[in-house]
Amino acid sequence: MKKYSWPVLFGVVGLLTAAVCRADGPYHFIKEIPVGGEGGWDALTVDSTAQRLYVSHGNRVVVIDLAKDAVIGEITNTPGVHDIAIAPKLNRGFVSDGREARASIVDLKTLQTISRADTGSNPDAILFEPGQNEVYAFNGRGQSATVIAADSGKVVATIPLGGKPEFAGADPESNRVFDNLEDKSEVAAIDTKTHQVVNRWPIAPGESASGIAVDSKNHRLFMGCDNRLMVMMDSTSGKVLGTAPIGEGVDGAEFDPGTQLAFASCGRSATVTIAKEESPDKLTVVQVLKTEPGARTMALDPTTHRIYLPTAKFGPLPESANGERRRPPMIPDSFKILVYGMEESTGK
Repeated sequence: MKKYSWPVLFGVVGLLTAAVCRADGPYHFIKEIPVGGEGGWDALTVDSTAQRLYVSHGNRVVVIDLAKDAVIGEITNTPGVHDIAIAPKLNRGFVSDGREARASIVDLKTLQTISRADTGSNPDAILFEPGQNEVYAFNGRGQSATVIAADSGKVVATIPLGGKPEFAGADPESNRVFDNLEDKSEVAAIDTKTHQVVNRWPIAPGESASGIAVDSKNHRLFMGCDNRLMVMMDSTSGKVLGTAPIGEGVDGAEFDPGTQLAFASCGRSATVTIAKEESPDKLTVVQVLKTEPGARTMALDPTTHRIYLPTAKFGPLPESANGERRRPPMIPDSFKILVYGMEESTGK
């Protein structure tokens, strides 16, 4: 997923959040789950059935019990992990190992890797497509998608994308997987039966989208774009139907079918923009939720309607040498998950 300039991130947070944040709205802070440990983070995934949260962290995946809000284990030996996909009925997880051009296939009961599948270069986003019982690994440098049979773990197809893929979403009812092509400012529509790209749609006025979320019932895509826009697109025609303003540094996006709310998490501005489809061609912001710097990816639990964002605490920015940009140091063992929802807060 996307990388951001830390000096810019910390420099604009105060100004931008003061300008766009408002407290009124359905979501508020519930609690934080301490995780600790060293290393960065990227995507995270909720398994609503098992009430687990899987979070990429360093070269491993941290597993959190959401009933207890506690770490219960790790999936190890996942070099350069970016993302995690869950196949609940198979009791399997699939992890994109970005540094090895492979996907780890994991037994979710034991959290042990049972096999690995070769992918293209730098697998990043990964998802489970239940319609065909397959897993799609999106290869950033390979500009392709590797399709893996979820039951056998065998590669069944490699799909050229003609651009750098970012996050993706599945719509099993229409036999489609949708993926943002970041460098093209397009979304690719993949036929899950033929494993072919059947459409490439421009997202203008949006640019360089990262997160994408799917509303299967109303045939809508919601994409978080680098130029501070959420784009709402018709997933059958590729027509852009509406836009809404969002913060700086967007990466994650989610859609909750129960509330009909779309979310875009923005790490630079430390906000989550929450929008609703008021009419077929009107997307309205209902809340700009204040989070914390670095909270750029997110996961949604559609059963509780809670959202989860990983971040950490940071020290002051070090002085730059020869104009070189530097990152602020992450305070040891400060990695955590921020939890927001619509119920009463339980405090920190």
